[in-house]
Amino acid sequence: MAGDSETHLSDRGENGNVIRQSFLIGVAGGTASGKSSVCEKIMELLGQNKIDHHQRQVVILSQDSFYKVLTPEQKAKALKGQFNFDHPDAFDNELVLQTLRQILQGKTVQIPVYDFVTHSRKEEVITVYPADVVLFEGILMFYLQEIRDLFQMKLFVDTDPDTRLSRRVLRDISERGRELEQVLAQYITFVKPAFEEFCLPTKKYADVIIPRGADNLVAINLIVQHIQDILNGGLSKRHANGCMNGHSTPRQRRTSESSSRPH
Repeated sequence: MAGDSETHLSDRGENGNVIRQSFLIGVAGGTASGKSSVCEKIMELLGQNKIDHHQRQVVILSQDSFYKVLTPEQKAKALKGQFNFDHPDAFDNELVLQTLRQILQGKTVQIPVYDFVTHSRKEEVITVYPADVVLFEGILMFYLQEIRDLFQMKLFVDTDPDTRLSRRVLRDISERGRELEQVLAQYITFVKPAFEEFCLPTKKYADVIIPRGADNLVAINLIVQHIQDILNGGLSKRHANGCMNGHSTPRQRRTSESSSRPH
């Protein structure tokens, strides 16, 4: 299994306080490949979905939250299905990078909320508190090296194109109020070419490729076991001495600190 199960889940800041250091897992794959479902299945198998938000050790973030604010001209195109949301330039990559770095520094972050019906960023934000493991999913999570290199584990969800198209059609019509003709035209014009040019080539960066998405329980269980090793390593040392020769021990956390407080 890729990734380092001996990764430190804490470090010490300049003031000597323990900083929770997240283990970042990137989850990439084509549109409607099942990235969110894989992340949710991981949460379920870890028992994190039944835990109060303020106690979770694992959180899920989505690249979809980081679409750029569109100009009036771009929004007009988007409403007609003529804007390419699958291009790397559609995302606020600077904000993604800043957010990931803040997470690694153990900081609380503010995540934008994107409205796919109006193609605009909402006024409210989601507050995400430090967590042991952060799953960050999106079609182009591995496209930019500066972002890609921040992930300690990289997963690629590989699903049949016909399956992805059928899921996309159903999702865009039922959840985003699109017309069938518009969905198909956008897929042929933007989604499929962008997948082949920008997303599919990043598959080579994945540590683990998950065929069939959330249906592949063998692969997901292996990933879950790896995450459990990381979490248990930190938990087993929770009551241990915080320092050894002036340095924090691997994956040590403050005993008074709760598991996490994600969105």
